[in-house]
Amino acid sequence: MKLILHNYWRSSASQRVRIALGLKRLPYDYVSVHLLNDGGQHKSAAYKQLNPMAQVPALEVIEDGGARHVLTQSLPIIEFLDERFPETPRLLPSDPFARAQTRALAEIVNAGIQPFQNLSTTAAVKALGGDDVEWICDFMTKGLAAFEASVASWRQAHQADGGPYCVGSTPTLADCCLIPQMHAARRFAIDLTPFPQLRTIDAACAKLPAFIDAAPERQPDAPSA
Repeated sequence: MKLILHNYWRSSASQRVRIALGLKRLPYDYVSVHLLNDGGQHKSAAYKQLNPMAQVPALEVIEDGGARHVLTQSLPIIEFLDERFPETPRLLPSDPFARAQTRALAEIVNAGIQPFQNLSTTAAVKALGGDDVEWICDFMTKGLAAFEASVASWRQAHQADGGPYCVGSTPTLADCCLIPQMHAARRFAIDLTPFPQLRTIDAACAKLPAFIDAAPERQPDAPSA
């Protein structure tokens, strides 16, 4: 099986999938889709054939027999990888409550924060005369506070499942979503002092090769310093 990831170095949704591929130790071809160059390469007719929403990432899956599939949206892509390659680490826990918690945390980022920092959203805010940075920081701070409270509540109720990550002793889909958001928070100078749980998780993930290798600045299409 061959995996081809169409993504952008700074896209947090793309970074989620890169982390998951790294945790699963799956090799893949990296194809850059630049969101600024050429008027936005994700808007091209060719790319829209891969992803009609004109968003990154998109994952091409070419099976050994030649069958080709295109998967879009970071969370379904990661769930596919977890189901197709069930070897450890499992990115969705087997326990139904832990699995639900993992998905809930992922959605805080995926639905509650990240859409408000998309280029299309911030461009619309600026076109209406608003402050796009203030807009982003407000939603990001509120979302991170909700994530922090949810992690703290889960850990208090499930002390036996303690571990350095979002839900237990191994990284999950939730960590794949949190770490890119923490990176974005630092880029926008969000004060992370009020979020000790998130800073602890971030520090634990920062020691793992999958998270290190997926960092935006390490991608081949990242601008040179």
